[in-house]
Amino acid sequence: MTENAESRLWSTDPEGAPAPAGIDVTVPSVARVYDFLIGGKDNYAADREVARKLIAVSPDLARDAGAHRRILHRGVRFLVEQGVRQFLDIGSGLPTAQNTHQVAQAVAADSTVVYVDNDPIVLAHGRALLAENERTTVITADLREPGSILKNPEVLRLIDFDRPVALMLLGVIHHINDDEDPAGLLRTYLDALPSGSWLFLTHFLRGGPESEQMERVMQGSHKSGRFRERAEIAAYLDGLEPADPGLVYVDLWRPEEPVDEAALTVSQRLVLGAVARKP
Repeated sequence: MTENAESRLWSTDPEGAPAPAGIDVTVPSVARVYDFLIGGKDNYAADREVARKLIAVSPDLARDAGAHRRILHRGVRFLVEQGVRQFLDIGSGLPTAQNTHQVAQAVAADSTVVYVDNDPIVLAHGRALLAENERTTVITADLREPGSILKNPEVLRLIDFDRPVALMLLGVIHHINDDEDPAGLLRTYLDALPSGSWLFLTHFLRGGPESEQMERVMQGSHKSGRFRERAEIAAYLDGLEPADPGLVYVDLWRPEEPVDEAALTVSQRLVLGAVARKP
């Protein structure tokens, strides 16, 4: 567990601290639970209660949660190296250090980034962060409604769908339940992208009792969170060309330093990632 994480799990919100307008902080949020796990401060008691239950299942979770941010950094740099200059980051979550636009624009200043999330608190924080960045914006929309994203004026202002786009779905598709047709939704987005575009995907992996227990916690709190079999996740890449090393544990996707797969913790074996090109 990260430093002070245990004490933060049991902390309460400051007395009288105002909730952001229009946001019910008594209902846990996927974005805010993850914010807590990576050491953020934009979370509330309901979010920490969910985090407590998840950490009880996998004690290494708080320590290992940062792997998701690290694959984001490596993946975005890789995509810029492939010539991509447009990023559609759906389910982006709360801003932290070194977000997609900062990583991309540090390498290629002309990169444009659109963040999308269905949590209104992300919009509030994102607008403050991006107030002076004309090449980056944030909108509130839901992955389940492709038209609300693909036809959004702010998206169309920054994303030219005649040029390659990186569709980023990190930690998102596993929050689409089976009856919501995740494969069909993904295909709708990919069909809207031209040849030479990329899919950057991470997804919870089913395997062992921990994944089943964590799924029950998430379904109980968010009504979403599906740990799928490797073959199910691999099927999302059908028709695409995965970059090496393919679909792997996120810590093994082009690590900056050698990683011993045999030494990976339980929580490090719960998420797969891949970056794949649309031919």
